[in-house]
Amino acid sequence: MTEKFLVLHLTDPTGSDLPPEEDQRMLEAWADEGEAAGTLGAGAPVAGRDRARSVVVRDGESIVTDGPFPEFKEWFAGYDQLEADSIDEAAAYMAKHPSAVLGRILILPVVKLPWEQDA
Repeated sequence: MTEKFLVLHLTDPTGSDLPPEEDQRMLEAWADEGEAAGTLGAGAPVAGRDRARSVVVRDGESIVTDGPFPEFKEWFAGYDQLEADSIDEAAAYMAKHPSAVLGRILILPVVKLPWEQDA
């Protein structure tokens, strides 16, 4: 049975540089493999921190502020949705993505909400 995963692509100052043509080649090969295997779902890059907002509600008041806090060293650069037989299989597939070289990838299993557990 396959599991669903949310993959977050993060920048990381310890990542290596990739020439744009190598970045594109890796990304296209990765996407082609995922589409052929039925592993790859929706995904997209996201805008930079200058266009991001943070939203909280405190004491019934909505507070919207610009982007993430400045102490963040990594930036959320995009996401993908995957289906794989295990998190190890998802990790092996994501190791082929340029973000694994340029930054960091987080793989999060998608789970049911507590009230959906018996469904």
